[in-house]
Amino acid sequence: MPAPGKRSYVALISTPSARENLDYSFHSSSARYDATVTLLRPHRLFAILLFIGLFAMAARNVLDPDIWWHLKTGEWIVQHRAVPHTDPFSYTRAGQPWIAQEWLFELSIYGLFRLTGYGGLTLTFATIVSAAFLLMYLRCQSTSAIAAALTVWGALATAVVWGVRPQILSLLLFSLWLWILERSEKNPKLLWWTLPLTLLWVNVHAGFILGPVFLALFIAGESMERYSSSGFVQRRLPWLLLALLGNLALVPLNPNGFSILWYPFQTLRSNAMQSYISEWASPNFHGVDYRAFLFLILATFAALAFSRRKVRLRDILLLLVSTAAALSSVRMIPLFVLVAVPLLARTAASDRFKQSRPSATNATSPSVLANAGIVFLLAAFAGVHTFQVIQRQPRAEATAFPVAAVAYLQQHPPSGPVFNEYSWGGYLIFRLYPNMRVFIDGRADLYGDDLLQFINAYYLQKNWQQVLIAQKVTTVIVPPDCPLASALREMPEWSLSYQDSVATIFSRPLYSSSLPGKVSSDASRQGGATGTSLTLAAPY
Repeated sequence: MPAPGKRSYVALISTPSARENLDYSFHSSSARYDATVTLLRPHRLFAILLFIGLFAMAARNVLDPDIWWHLKTGEWIVQHRAVPHTDPFSYTRAGQPWIAQEWLFELSIYGLFRLTGYGGLTLTFATIVSAAFLLMYLRCQSTSAIAAALTVWGALATAVVWGVRPQILSLLLFSLWLWILERSEKNPKLLWWTLPLTLLWVNVHAGFILGPVFLALFIAGESMERYSSSGFVQRRLPWLLLALLGNLALVPLNPNGFSILWYPFQTLRSNAMQSYISEWASPNFHGVDYRAFLFLILATFAALAFSRRKVRLRDILLLLVSTAAALSSVRMIPLFVLVAVPLLARTAASDRFKQSRPSATNATSPSVLANAGIVFLLAAFAGVHTFQVIQRQPRAEATAFPVAAVAYLQQHPPSGPVFNEYSWGGYLIFRLYPNMRVFIDGRADLYGDDLLQFINAYYLQKNWQQVLIAQKVTTVIVPPDCPLASALREMPEWSLSYQDSVATIFSRPLYSSSLPGKVSSDASRQGGATGTSLTLAAPY
């Protein structure tokens, strides 16, 4: 008999309720262990490690030249409770029509920035990049190792366009779009999910046009296959056509209406943007940044040439279109990667290497612990790396943008219009609007061929002084080693007001009827000799 005041262990477990509690605890622990084992099996382990690794790769400082005017546009929308339809930020295009086609993106990141600062932007966009490539990984019908390796390869090929920018949202939405189109072969009803996707996409970025275009390419490709033996493709065509019509019907549901449908094509027709915006130019394969893309193209077409597996006509059509787009513009490289990598994975996998499936047997405890340790170590590395990136933000910002020069302008407001460096326009808008408006910024779609005015003045081309005179410019903020800075140093009416390693500020009195003095022939020749080498940032 147990001692008084003490409970008997035998009596404790002998009651029905106690046995039920012990059984529940045992089964709960067993269920958690089984869930952990399932989660850490090789095929899922690769996905987890891939997501964490890509997150670490994509965690970058907020340095895109256009993010600043995106943030200021979001603030403008909040303050005015409306979407702008004319330009509020520059004096050269003030009051001119402006299609703010990324308004929902701008409103969202402004709210995120207000709540979380730069760190929240870095974490959010690293997550978006990782999710986009994880979806691509899931489309690779190959072994987990091959699929993961090709996904990393594709990510490296597109890393040149990563950053905190609306284009990254288009990367995720296009990746999800392709996933839906491919999965809908077995379940055509999935195509209806493209409708809310389009409704979101058309309000965050002009890349929405990729959805209907590739849906049309699927229709064209599968129309060529409709006499296949299965006949299944033919039965799916009505679903694809209905989805295309439904998506096109949703396009006008944005603040800009039907005009947003023509906006991407109008942008492509701008000669100035095609000639002077680096991301609209073809990739330069002499540069290291594009080697991964070059080798991916070669590997894809080599695999198709030597593979014994039959490639669908639809896939060939998608590949040809995306290849042509990527070779025409750096911005389109992700398009090619999202199409080519799953195709390369399917082609490279032989009959011996089928897609990894969950094993029917339980993994041993040592293997589970080892896999958990690998995940933990990589997650720790990603966390430390991301923390360091966020901590470096002020230093990185001061290196890329005229932080100190802007502080000077805040203390010494310009007496008249300001001529600014192209890639600094957005930063000046973010820091100085509404007290100061800019000559130009990254909204190259707004300025169009007037972008050439900046080119002429910056590189001392074609009556460059007339550009400053016409706008009555009294302040110039440019890098200290640019041709315009060299010329202004030799002109008596311009005085050096501020200079550091990043920026130089020149000022002059308000204009009278007399023209500025002439620049020396040496400075003119210096500007003219380098005028064709201009490379600008992307407009959005």
